[in-house]
Amino acid sequence: MKPQRVSIQTEDFDLAEEVARLRDGDGGVGAVASFIGTVRERGDGAAVSRMELEHYPGMTERSIETMIDAALQRFDIRAARVVHRVGVLEVGAQIVLVAVSSAHRGQAFEACEFLMDYLKTQAPFWKKETTPEGARWVDARVADDAALERWGIAATNA
Repeated sequence: MKPQRVSIQTEDFDLAEEVARLRDGDGGVGAVASFIGTVRERGDGAAVSRMELEHYPGMTERSIETMIDAALQRFDIRAARVVHRVGVLEVGAQIVLVAVSSAHRGQAFEACEFLMDYLKTQAPFWKKETTPEGARWVDARVADDAALERWGIAATNA
């Protein structure tokens, strides 16, 4: 049975468990690179007390699966796993995990960064921050679009 590559969930995740699943039964893995994004206490200069994430079920999973397929074609990696949380998350909560296995660290690092850059701009998620002034939707950032462009991909989030 093929391991699950994408999970969209409200519950938290455990890095050690996710990496163990990614490596399970694959003796060719020599490196695992991972990234965990968390809710920070400030956004665009304002205090943030929590973040709410929404997504389009079905479309979101397909979009991320396509991203993983692109990473597998671009980089010499063995597997990838993306876990993204939705719902209301407090400051310090884990939002997203990207983990990539490879025979060598360089390809794992690059593929992990590629997937995160892609997620930030192309995955259909909507984020709303709660601040002292009220709730506000988080707009796409120019820096995120520029990060994606370095991979030769134009952002389509406008």
